[in-house]
Amino acid sequence: MSGDRELIGRFLEMLAAEAGAARNTILAYRTDLEKASELLAGSLATADEAAIARVAEQWMRLARSTVARKSAALRRFFAFLQEEGFRSDDPGKGLPRPSAARPLPKVIGHDDVDRIFAEIDRRLGAEHPPVADIRLAALIELLYGSGLRATELVSLPRNAIASDRPFIILKGKGGRERLVPISDRARAAVARWRELVPSDQPWLFPSGKKHLSRVRLFQIVKALAAAAGVPPDRVGPHGLRHAFATHLLEGGADLRALQAMLGHADIATTQIYTHVDSRRLVELVNANHPLVDERPRRS
Repeated sequence: MSGDRELIGRFLEMLAAEAGAARNTILAYRTDLEKASELLAGSLATADEAAIARVAEQWMRLARSTVARKSAALRRFFAFLQEEGFRSDDPGKGLPRPSAARPLPKVIGHDDVDRIFAEIDRRLGAEHPPVADIRLAALIELLYGSGLRATELVSLPRNAIASDRPFIILKGKGGRERLVPISDRARAAVARWRELVPSDQPWLFPSGKKHLSRVRLFQIVKALAAAAGVPPDRVGPHGLRHAFATHLLEGGADLRALQAMLGHADIATTQIYTHVDSRRLVELVNANHPLVDERPRRS
């Protein structure tokens, strides 16, 4: 299980940094993944759908909550492998889903976003801002200004974003290409940062011999949130991506356009990411529904 063990370790490290998962949750996921690996003779990371179905059959007599956790562990593990490029498909699609309700992602409000950018502005207002803060500004502007996934962001080539082109073409999950708009603020922040990146570097955000790691990005974002007075458990790269979509939707953006920008194959996923409060939905109905009649009704 050596190959599985290494990938399971990487996944759990990412899970702890991204979601701030509790120690007990990490231990439970580790146990679930290692037992699944044992059932498949150490080939969990390369298993096909039929093999995963055989693993799921072993759970039939377990409690619904246990099956839900085990399914979640495997599903998130395979999503991680796909996103990190270790495999091109996701064999976890057929895993049981005992819990019908899908939890809504945490919402970062406008006030919290304002505090985060105010902290960045404060740092950049210094006479000689540290290089790390110039990089930080580029990272956050891209996360909130384009909706990039964490992996997509840290692995951007050095010259992926041009100052005279307000978009980039990315190849995301499943090899699907999509057009990602880049805001003027983000392009300006990237241009300032790129001046400090050696011209022979292949990555926009280099770190040692490779690019900035996904785990390190999570640490950077959470440290910024804490400095800005925002609870770190409410903020992460994924949360800023969700805020990008939510706030665009609140501003009147089309759901299909958001689906394309976020790179979702299924619009149902976009609907989860772009959750808005009930007050906003009521306002939209009252303002736009064709049967709304502003004239007083006859008694």
